[in-house]
Amino acid sequence: MSEQDQGKPKIAEVRSSEIRILQSDVFEGEERALPPRNGTGTYEEPGRSIPIYHSCDVLVVGGGPSGTAAALAAARQGADVVMLERYNHLGGLSTGGLVVWIDRMTDWTGRQVIRGFAEEVLDRLKPDGGAVGAPPSQWGSRDPVLAKHWGQRISAFHGVVAWSPMIDPEKLKVLSQEMLLEAGVRLVFHSWAALPIVEAGTVKGVIFESKSGRQALMAKVVVDATGDGDIFARAGADFENDIEQGDTHHAVNTAFLLGGVDMNRWLNYRLTQPEESDALLKLGRERCGYFQPPYVSWRNDIALFLGPRQSGLSALDVDDMTEVEIRSHRFMVSHCQFFRENAPGFEQAYMLQSAPQLGVRHTRRLAGVGRIERSQWDAGVPLPDEIGVSPSLTLKLPPVSVPYGALVPRRLNGLVACGRHVSCDPNSHGFMREIPQCWLTGQAAGTAAALAANGGVQPRAVHIGDLQGALRTQGVFLQDR
Repeated sequence: MSEQDQGKPKIAEVRSSEIRILQSDVFEGEERALPPRNGTGTYEEPGRSIPIYHSCDVLVVGGGPSGTAAALAAARQGADVVMLERYNHLGGLSTGGLVVWIDRMTDWTGRQVIRGFAEEVLDRLKPDGGAVGAPPSQWGSRDPVLAKHWGQRISAFHGVVAWSPMIDPEKLKVLSQEMLLEAGVRLVFHSWAALPIVEAGTVKGVIFESKSGRQALMAKVVVDATGDGDIFARAGADFENDIEQGDTHHAVNTAFLLGGVDMNRWLNYRLTQPEESDALLKLGRERCGYFQPPYVSWRNDIALFLGPRQSGLSALDVDDMTEVEIRSHRFMVSHCQFFRENAPGFEQAYMLQSAPQLGVRHTRRLAGVGRIERSQWDAGVPLPDEIGVSPSLTLKLPPVSVPYGALVPRRLNGLVACGRHVSCDPNSHGFMREIPQCWLTGQAAGTAAALAANGGVQPRAVHIGDLQGALRTQGVFLQDR
């Protein structure tokens, strides 16, 4: 075992569940491709003056699902908004991560409970095939035929049809960009937030790096939408990072696409020849080691693979992240070859694209003034500071109330958080990290940030009634108390 591996948890045992697509076999690992690093000592960076690039009301750091929703909501609330994004596009894991499957936005009756930004963006994608899933007339249906059909297409769960579409990632990139530009948001691509600017316990902006060098962005309120809590953690806010090592909710992966396939033929094969197809999957596991069946995408001729999902590796460690990429690209090659040689519908398959963005599920979670906890699920009571509602995991549970306190740090001012690092316990994180829930918390965070900036108050002092009223005006679903 190398020095950097000392003290790290061992690769976890395989676990599985039927709850959702992203929870299946976890890759058990192999010998590391990278040798140990040899760095020792320290280097003292000389002090320097940093030019201010721009000043604004609301700075959103991270253009993933939550950050995109936050920037749009803040701009529509009248704030001057800057979006800082390290890649060349918006959408995060839903675009650059190729997580083109959008989790459930309907409850078990078929009522859409994640609305607002989620509803608007998908409605704008639908007309030209950018979002494909069950029609509204079938949401909540328990018809076995419909459930079986949509279950193969990851739009039915526990025998209930849901609004859970596949999206075209390139169309979502363009739409997200244009929505923000229409709202007057200043986009800053190819830029990596390095350090928060903190004065007397209040975040005042960030220092970022780009090809233009090291610069500063100043803001009245900063929205941390990095997904990893990079800004609030480096600013000194409390956070949690306890996880279950064997749970795929905390695994890391690089998704990939195979083109030139016929997914309808593959699905029919799985449906009509189950014993033969099960034997084929068993053969795949024997030959490839880790093995994953394909998922549908937004097109019949493109297959989606979301693995290998690897545990025991940290998305905050550059060597671990590199290791994931090396293994994932090797498995893309082996899967393409195996399916082309053995699977009906894959005879002409080719490697189309590997995700340019790493599929990270968990690193840090904010320690907020409020928290989403497993103990709250059963009661189904709307919380006083509710800013959204999430579908529950099983038929036995009511929808889950999401509080504003989960976005606000306990001690740090000048900042709100959104996305997969909001304040919650590990169980609740399993669904709060999903894309629709990120849209939900992002819209609330952006709205709250604009209200704080416009009102000259800290985010923790935003009047919850004003926030809830603004969210309802934006089409967000909130429960009556």
